[in-house]
Amino acid sequence: MDITSIARLSSSMAETGIKQEAGIAMLKKAQEIETTTAAALIQALPSVSPPQNLPANLGNTINTKA
Repeated sequence: MDITSIARLSSSMAETGIKQEAGIAMLKKAQEIETTTAAALIQALPSVSPPQNLPANLGNTINTKA
């Protein structure tokens, strides 16, 4: 290997590392945005009150035999 190819390899490796760091930073930011959006969606859900005309035991069990 000559000096030129070593310098080129070194530059290429440094550039790859920078690209990976930028990609990781973008991924972290995207995850942060998704977390914020999910929390906002959960907060926006209205609270559901149970229907008044149904018995209290209705909907407490699931029949798994068909």
